[in-house]
Amino acid sequence: MTEVIVLNGGSSSGKSGIVRCLQAVLPDPWLALGTDTLVEAMPASMQASDEGIEFAPDGQVIVGPEFRTLEAAWIEGVAAMARAGARVIVDEVFLGGADSQKRWQKALGELRVLWVGVRCDSAVAAGREVARGDRVIGMAASQAEVVHRGMVYDLEVDTTHAESMECARIIAAHVS
Repeated sequence: MTEVIVLNGGSSSGKSGIVRCLQAVLPDPWLALGTDTLVEAMPASMQASDEGIEFAPDGQVIVGPEFRTLEAAWIEGVAAMARAGARVIVDEVFLGGADSQKRWQKALGELRVLWVGVRCDSAVAAGREVARGDRVIGMAASQAEVVHRGMVYDLEVDTTHAESMECARIIAAHVS
């Protein structure tokens, strides 16, 4: 039985919408946690520090050692929740591509994980980014491809033309 679903995609690729739809269509309750959850939980001082996480004016995201330390603890905590019986959907942006996936794989260990790549044409994601108004312009374009480098997925969906519910139903069909 699938215990964790990891969605990886760039900013404004549609992951959060898919997560909400998955929670609606999957028969059991699933917790939704993501990189935004982690960043929001950090003190504001970490969002303007070389040690924490920086959002550059061009959309680049730079992470420092304090961020990595807290991220490692958070990943272990998410894995512990799944081991304790919570089914978890992780909404992630693997800026390190395959290296990011390896950190999660190590923490998730023996848990049954469905790895899902969420793709979206960078121009479409950039348009969504502008419409959202809560992202640094340029994040979507800079992340659209880099987050998928070296990744190994069980399944990929593309939100360029597909709605969140359609993608959620495709993913749900692969959850056992």
